[in-house]
Amino acid sequence: MSNYTLPLDAKIDVEKILEDLENYRPRRRGWTWREPAPDLKMGPFCYHDCSTPLKNSVGLPPSHYFDDIDPQPLPVITTEIASGRFEDDIRRMRMAAHHGADHIMVIRTAGQSHYDGLIEGSPQGIGGVPVTRKQVRAQRKALDMIEDEVGRPINYHSYVSGVAGPDTAVMFAEEGVNGAHQDPQYNVIYRNINMVRSFVDACESKKVMSWANMAQIDGAHNANATARDAWKVMPELMVQHAINACLSNKVGMKKENICLSTVPPTATPAPCVYMDLPYAVALRDLFVGYRMRAQMNTKYIESSTREATVTHVLNMVISKLTSADIQSTITPDEGRNVPWHIYNIEACDTAKQALVGLDGLMDMVELKKDGYLRDKARELKERAVLFLENMLELGGYFASVEEGFFVDSGMFPERNGDGIARLISGGIGVGTVVKRENDYMAPVTAHYGYNNVEQYDPACKDDPSKLIGGCTFERPDKIQYIDELDDTDNVYLRMDEVKDFAGPDAVKIRPEMEWLADGTVMMTMFFPTDVRHAEAAALEVGRRMNLLDCEVISREIMQSVEGTRIELKGKVDFSIDMASLVLPTEPDILSDDAIRADIERKPMVVVAGTIGQDEHSVGLREIIDIKHGGIEKYGIKVHYLGTSVPPEKLVNAAIELNADAMLASAIISHDDIHYKNIALVDQIAREMGVRDKLMFAAGGTQVTDEGARAAGADAGFGRGTHGNHVATFLVNCRRQREDN
Repeated sequence: MSNYTLPLDAKIDVEKILEDLENYRPRRRGWTWREPAPDLKMGPFCYHDCSTPLKNSVGLPPSHYFDDIDPQPLPVITTEIASGRFEDDIRRMRMAAHHGADHIMVIRTAGQSHYDGLIEGSPQGIGGVPVTRKQVRAQRKALDMIEDEVGRPINYHSYVSGVAGPDTAVMFAEEGVNGAHQDPQYNVIYRNINMVRSFVDACESKKVMSWANMAQIDGAHNANATARDAWKVMPELMVQHAINACLSNKVGMKKENICLSTVPPTATPAPCVYMDLPYAVALRDLFVGYRMRAQMNTKYIESSTREATVTHVLNMVISKLTSADIQSTITPDEGRNVPWHIYNIEACDTAKQALVGLDGLMDMVELKKDGYLRDKARELKERAVLFLENMLELGGYFASVEEGFFVDSGMFPERNGDGIARLISGGIGVGTVVKRENDYMAPVTAHYGYNNVEQYDPACKDDPSKLIGGCTFERPDKIQYIDELDDTDNVYLRMDEVKDFAGPDAVKIRPEMEWLADGTVMMTMFFPTDVRHAEAAALEVGRRMNLLDCEVISREIMQSVEGTRIELKGKVDFSIDMASLVLPTEPDILSDDAIRADIERKPMVVVAGTIGQDEHSVGLREIIDIKHGGIEKYGIKVHYLGTSVPPEKLVNAAIELNADAMLASAIISHDDIHYKNIALVDQIAREMGVRDKLMFAAGGTQVTDEGARAAGADAGFGRGTHGNHVATFLVNCRRQREDN
């Protein structure tokens, strides 16, 4: 084993973390809550509901006025990591821990829910980290050292969802992961994974998590973030919480390890506390004994750091008034997808500052026992009970999902008809659940259901893995550790590229945003003009500073023509002649309401698939899936054909389903095969006499609009495409055809 230790006054050496990783073993398992420290005295103050202080930490900016004290609130504080490079996230974890985070939640790379097994050696992620055994092991090993440094256990967390959920749960239990999201409803509603498969997998996953004493967070908050009007799904959210909490408890998970992912459903300018506080009270009334994980509102969040911070503080007032066991932190990055190191840290400080500032509040105030607050809480609970009764009348959860009960933006019993409907006979993994034979045997620990080991050795009935001398839970030496498999994109190559900037002996330094030495800086500037001219002026500032890839990441209008605040990656001290600016072309993107109205006016059916011999699926799924703002959210009916779809199959399916449009994904570009396959789709459609009836769009990382049109498509979409871009094209193209 490596004998590397982390010096407090030196940079963390990721190369040392990676050394001898195949022999690393997690030193503990299970979730750890903070230790209360009532009547804690620090500096000149006494605290009433804080937790044990850290050994080493970074205090809030004003702490130097108060003997550099750094009191820690009682709730566990979460920070979410999503840079895409696990080696860089290790450094971010250390910074976050010093600012009070003890729940490090690693966001999985986009589309990992669709992988049908564990991944090993995947390249860097986009919108997350590829959760591999190596990544998990390296980060847990680093966190062991970081928690020694700060003097508090740190909970490591990721996602047990998707078609590889049980595999992931086992790997997490083996590798000392302390908490995870696990909620089969997430699979069903947002990933269109078959219902039966999802719930069977959930039982196995929850059994494994229970053995590992992991804390579980559910996925109900996704309805809040997805529904058209978030505040109208409050009764449904309670039902989703109830379904997953009861299932988890029945499988064997302790109540105190089951956490409801609660999200205040509104944000200012709504009267958010007036609406959100009764909901929080109702949750605490219904779910006694369960834990509350308070996540901040992300449905209504923009790119302004000020706006996000105020929203978070208001959310934490709710947490303080009603109790929260885990306080999640979300940054403005959620609204602009720019994962800065600094905002992870600032979000932790925001939580710490707000919660410590509210210390002792409940010794001075009390929520009213009657009036609007209690009446509204009762009403929400009654609506939730009615929701459950209606589900039972229909035949249960599966039947209700088929009827589109969930993520409907009507306040139950009202219905808006925009819920997400899934079929029990459909979805990814349909038909893959096989009933066990009577003599089925599984000599492993934490297995759900019967495994019949006693027929081989009665002494093993309560300890089934004894039959094989212990499984990987008891015998980690049986785990097969696989290092990275990609010769062209792996952590060693990435670190070699920045070796002069890395480690304790780094000889160079460069500003960074998310990855070591990525060279990115940020500037805030004000221009006395409207937003379009201000954006153009800011980009010109960046160009004159010789910055590459200049990008406006935030804009706030002070007044429509008098001034605009801009955040840009750059800094300058010269002025710009506005008359010389070339204004960027306004992107032609319809509003969500306009797209929905057109689809409601005339429903649309689309067939989609990755064409040729191409097995890539993630990009197209992100364009389709409702969870990431795909075209499904507008009511467009999508028939997904999968990967390696022959061009003729795409056309035939469009004909058979009487579709309005075809979407072809083409990633592989050797010998221009992507454009050749696009051209073949166009040719087949023309030969079959249906090309004029079918809209046809193609997309992929190497596809351009010009190239796709030249090959015969009506439009092409490349990097950076989102669902609203494709939906806008479909609506506009159909309108043009109708006009002609």
